[in-house]
Amino acid sequence: MKLLYLFIFLPILTFSQVTGLIQGQNGKQLKPLYGAKVKLLSSNEGVITDEDGQFELILPRVLPDTLIISARGYFSDTIPVTKNDRFTAFNIVLFSEQLLPEVIVGYRKNTSSISRLKVLHVEELTSSELRKAACCNLGESFETNASVDVNMTDAVSGAKKIQMMGLEGIYTQIQLENMPFLRGIESSFGLETIPGSWIESIQITKGAGNVVNGYESMAGLINLEIAKPETMDRFYFNAYQNRMGKSEINLMSGVELNEKWSAGFFGYLSSQWWQLDENSDGFMDMPLGSYATFLGRLDYEGEKMESKLGVNMHFDSKLGGQVGYLKDKSPFGWNSDWETDQSKFGLQINGNHIDVFSKTGFFGKHPSQSLGIITKVKYHMINGFFGNRFFDGEEKRAYVNVIYDDIIMTSDHKIKTGLSYNYIDIYQSTSDSLTSNRIENVPGAFFEYTYTGSRFTSVIGTRYDYHLLFGQQFVPRAHLKYKLTERTDIRFTSGKGWRIPNYIIDNLSLLANSFTWISPNTIRPEVSWNVGGSVFQEFDMKHTPATLTIDFYRTWFENQLVVDRENNQVRFFNLEDQSVSNSFQAELSIEPIQRFVIRAAYKYLDVRSLFGDSLQSKVMIPRHRGFLNLAYSTRNKRWDYDLTLSVFGRSRLAASPQSNDGFSAIFPRLNAQVTYKMKRLDLYVGGENLTNYTQQNPIIEPENPFGPNFDATRVWGPIIGYNVYFGIRFAITKPKENNEQ
Repeated sequence: MKLLYLFIFLPILTFSQVTGLIQGQNGKQLKPLYGAKVKLLSSNEGVITDEDGQFELILPRVLPDTLIISARGYFSDTIPVTKNDRFTAFNIVLFSEQLLPEVIVGYRKNTSSISRLKVLHVEELTSSELRKAACCNLGESFETNASVDVNMTDAVSGAKKIQMMGLEGIYTQIQLENMPFLRGIESSFGLETIPGSWIESIQITKGAGNVVNGYESMAGLINLEIAKPETMDRFYFNAYQNRMGKSEINLMSGVELNEKWSAGFFGYLSSQWWQLDENSDGFMDMPLGSYATFLGRLDYEGEKMESKLGVNMHFDSKLGGQVGYLKDKSPFGWNSDWETDQSKFGLQINGNHIDVFSKTGFFGKHPSQSLGIITKVKYHMINGFFGNRFFDGEEKRAYVNVIYDDIIMTSDHKIKTGLSYNYIDIYQSTSDSLTSNRIENVPGAFFEYTYTGSRFTSVIGTRYDYHLLFGQQFVPRAHLKYKLTERTDIRFTSGKGWRIPNYIIDNLSLLANSFTWISPNTIRPEVSWNVGGSVFQEFDMKHTPATLTIDFYRTWFENQLVVDRENNQVRFFNLEDQSVSNSFQAELSIEPIQRFVIRAAYKYLDVRSLFGDSLQSKVMIPRHRGFLNLAYSTRNKRWDYDLTLSVFGRSRLAASPQSNDGFSAIFPRLNAQVTYKMKRLDLYVGGENLTNYTQQNPIIEPENPFGPNFDATRVWGPIIGYNVYFGIRFAITKPKENNEQ
């Protein structure tokens, strides 16, 4: 078991394999096929499915190839397999030879689905799912998803934040291709830095993630996969325009330089150039501004090594505030010479970052053995002001993760072990005389064991991290999956997570008021424990395939840094253990007729912390949410119709001498889109918030923005009415080597 030589600072890819489930269709009966043969066309190597119809097959280094699936008494099937299908879980149905020959055999991957083969509760959103909405950036990529909520942070900056299981986005570990993303300074406005068109897929994991990815997964894990040069279009262009003056252009291009090298180029430009005040409160409903993001990546795939190198740059500038603060009513693009009226309340935010990353994997004598390193270095700066309140931030970050993969005797027993290192140099300051300057060094080590049986699968892991300022942390995690029946999966998860809070950057939007900030006495690590599970059930509803997923998770904290926004103060303090989040969700997916998919969900959140002497609900977190998504595609695949309705329940509002509103109102949000597809061109038109519901008076005392009672942070609903948009997508594709999603 001799390893190949390790090159320092080159990262990881685990061994390549596909797994899947083979079922046989005989009339209305669907059953797993025992003894079905799965082999590769090029090598004639293959495996036989077990009694549950499942298989696991190691892929060759050289791809593409073709899977041949056969079973006695059933029509055979073939599925192309490319480099992009590594670690894919296939669900394949073979039809009985007794059926009529006009039956069409095919494989289709759902645009939104729960993985049945993964131990963790993982929901995957494909690029096809993301295109059901305009999906201009990451903050708008969850419009058709019930698990992730995206809300505005205030009524002047236009910033958005993610919530999972009722917990703020800082408690969800967000990664870009398994590398840290949206951490530290980037967490304040980072949802705008990644265009939705770049995203190949999003994996949403509820509960504590695995230990390999780090220690910050407290509410869940979101991993973003960007389009790969070897599979992306030769040229892709997306243009977007809405009625409110927002324009966007996306460009992508993938080039295969030779058999081993490929390159990808990404560009994104966005500008908001109309001043809007539709609620007539004297403030722009969204700031003017410009964004630019560029990414370049170079991929190498050889027989003994694979490597991915890339650089990502982002620049943005926002100006907003009161109408009339900008004397030029319609500035477009970057302009350092904007003329302003200093007597009015203004907003300005400038930010830019650059990061360089690499991922390389080395393979041993057999494909199940690999060694690699993930590296990333990043520089980020941000500055600006809310009225007369200034802020400034700077961050330098470095990340290394070394992972070794292997099996013990058989592929039923797998191990992952390795070392990690995080370096963070972060500076934060505000005009309220609040300053934080901290250098963090966090070395760590981890070990994870996976057992795969015919019905029971488990992932047990632990990691040890030592923070040079805050001491050691031991993180255990366990994930279990039991296949109760052929169509029923039960999952259980538990684990610990922790993070070091950055109370200024984490709550930057709270500068959009006149309240006094009271800093915490001390900074301590926030520690969470998460326990939960889910039930996944496939069934037939009047001969119509359907799935039902029910999950429940409970998260409780030790030393959580809580923000008290009551009574015109922003006060930070540490709780010992009086903070808890309970999350329940049920989701039904059904396809009553071919190409028409209905998804309906209900979510209940109970998130409470100790405020004063009582345990109270966190502010602006609705307890109830209803969700409905309808998607239909015509038979010729020319037209796609999508409609999403969400209904949000009431949420508690912070107590304020200026407002008697104790709770928000119940409100709907309706989005729809129609897409017409041609050979290379897609035309789409859509609408957001089509019910035209808006929150009344989102800003308290807008007529006196420099007074002691001004508050633009009590935002719980839409502050802008209906939006209509249109756009085009143009693509020059590569020759088809892989199956369509």
